[in-house]
Amino acid sequence: MSEPITIEDPDDPCLHDYTSLTDVELRRRREPAEGLFIAEGEKVIRRAGQAGYRMRSMLLSAKWLDPLRDVIEEASAPVYVVSPELAERVTGYHVHRGALASMQRRQLPTVAEALTDTRRVAVFEDLVDHANLGAAFRNAAALGVDAVLLTPRCADPLYRRAVKVSMGAVFHVPWTRLDSWPQDVELLRRHGFVTAALCLAEKTITIDELAARRHEKLALMLGTEGDGLSSDALRAADEWVRIPMAAGVDSLNVAAASAVAFYATRR
Repeated sequence: MSEPITIEDPDDPCLHDYTSLTDVELRRRREPAEGLFIAEGEKVIRRAGQAGYRMRSMLLSAKWLDPLRDVIEEASAPVYVVSPELAERVTGYHVHRGALASMQRRQLPTVAEALTDTRRVAVFEDLVDHANLGAAFRNAAALGVDAVLLTPRCADPLYRRAVKVSMGAVFHVPWTRLDSWPQDVELLRRHGFVTAALCLAEKTITIDELAARRHEKLALMLGTEGDGLSSDALRAADEWVRIPMAAGVDSLNVAAASAVAFYATRR
């Protein structure tokens, strides 16, 4: 195991991966460009490692050296030890969990690779809220969805907030980005999938009716937080599906809707 390195200068270049973590726009550009993402907290760091992501470095308060010793020894990556005050100056927030790790991203699979040996997938169109996306990934993992496909404008599942909300589920559900949307609906059809769009439009079937048809391969399409699926996506879908509502409620948050749809269509 490399000896931990104590750092007292917030401008030390060793801490570059951890700077300005609260600047969402900056981090959304920087992290994919530099091939990294940030795992926060012991559980998430462990799950990233278990999923096979290579560690670039760790940023720890001293109290975490012993609890994470096995992770440190296995990763063989630099470990930077800082005070809570310095961590806050570098990251921009109080790192109350006291443990951060910079992890190396992996090349995303092609859509064809992501669909190999799958029977039920989720397609998210233009989800921009990292918390919603993280929650949806956690739902997918918990309820047996085989893969997640994201349209080009979706948020980054490996952004710190999404990873945290998902409790590391983003590391274990296969996912990739679609290149051309909604034209890629045809790609799903070529792989044998029936595409079902969750929406509030007329002439929908209920989620229970969809589940009763027991399609061999099913792709559940869910839209952005504000307007739902685009009209182009709806036109491209094979089925329009609704979750029946009561008490005058017209719709659910997209993460909640995904949980209902994933549960209702489980096999």
